Amino acid sequence: MTNSGALQRRLGLGDAVAIGLGSMIGAGVFAAFAPAAAAAGSGLLIGLALAAVVGYCNATSSAQLAAQYPTSGGTYVYGREQLGPWAGFMAGWCFVIGKTASCAAMALTFAAYAAPAGWERPVAALAVAALVAVNYFGVTRTAGLTKIIVSIVLMALALVVVAGMVSGEADASRLTGDGAPSGFYGILQSAGLLFFAFAGYARIATMGEEVRDPSRTIPRAILVALFGALAVYAVIAVVALSTLGASHLATTTTPLADVAAAGGWEWTSVVVRIGAAAAALGALLALIAGIGRTSLAMARNRDLPAWLSAVHPVHSVPYRAELVLGAVVIVLVLTMDLRGAIGFSSFGVLLYYFVANVSAYTQGREARMYPTIVQIIGALLCLVLVATLPIASIIGGVILVAAGILYRVVLVRRRGSEQNGS
Repeated sequence: MTNSGALQRRLGLGDAVAIGLGSMIGAGVFAAFAPAAAAAGSGLLIGLALAAVVGYCNATSSAQLAAQYPTSGGTYVYGREQLGPWAGFMAGWCFVIGKTASCAAMALTFAAYAAPAGWERPVAALAVAALVAVNYFGVTRTAGLTKIIVSIVLMALALVVVAGMVSGEADASRLTGDGAPSGFYGILQSAGLLFFAFAGYARIATMGEEVRDPSRTIPRAILVALFGALAVYAVIAVVALSTLGASHLATTTTPLADVAAAGGWEWTSVVVRIGAAAAALGALLALIAGIGRTSLAMARNRDLPAWLSAVHPVHSVPYRAELVLGAVVIVLVLTMDLRGAIGFSSFGVLLYYFVANVSAYTQGREARMYPTIVQIIGALLCLVLVATLPIASIIGGVILVAAGILYRVVLVRRRGSEQNGS
């Protein structure tokens, strides 16, 4: 079971879109809107629009790169090929640390809706262990379960929208009039937090070695998943703001349950909790798959320990990488705060997409699918949003990025010493 061979191409367009949607729908709707509303106030919709612009730039850069490099690893591979080993390493490192925090956030979100009071952390840890086991037995099972979860989530969200619209509490004036916006800085911070919800299309690119006809399938799947998720977010944001107002939305831990209950339909709370739990599980399931494959690509190039590159000979998954990831995430869910995890995740993932945009900008004319101005805007906005995240997230992110740089400096020097010694 130490084989480091190729993964198998088992996923079609529908599978890839489902994994992307499963990674996005839920993360934003059930976790990011409250802290974003606290940052932006009634400017939340502007923050959502800005996050969507950043998401589009990053998605098109990822699609353009994935068409040229249809293999596992995402921007880690793209950065290495277009900019060099250091850029690839930084992209991979930021992705792994940011998305590991996302795993913790999704597990905690699941437990917040599904677990009895006081049992949230143990239930979150058990959820991580269970989904690592699902991934262990093969990516086709991952795609199939994700489709079921996405269907459940969309039905729950549809119920929230209907309940909010017929509640009699919806007031369009709350979209802009429920307190003043927090200012441009607050809107930028909300966009950075909401970007946490748009990053799911990365999972499609990181699974490039398992998608059939990847140069055609991956670009299409990325854009379909992005615009599908954006449509859902926009509807939910408008309904939630008009029903609750920004001030209520900023303080509640169960915003969509509150929207559904506004119409007096108490039974909807149970349905919404089921939908929220399913959404978090879907995102967590796809996150584990994506991080495992980026770790696989990094281990193949010895940017992570080589033994993490093992692919299971029967189930064709990077099983060691996923088992280690599961152990780390379990530690995090027992110690980490949900809102802090969202900000920290955004820090790592925005830097990851900064590398993606720069890499796409350097591609030749024959590989170009989108104008270079799109990559320039995407790279600049990624840096702006990173700089406006909560200070605790920035400090924690800088420390871990510095640790990654130090790790690779030591690794490069050791390799140089080994080569000189030989």
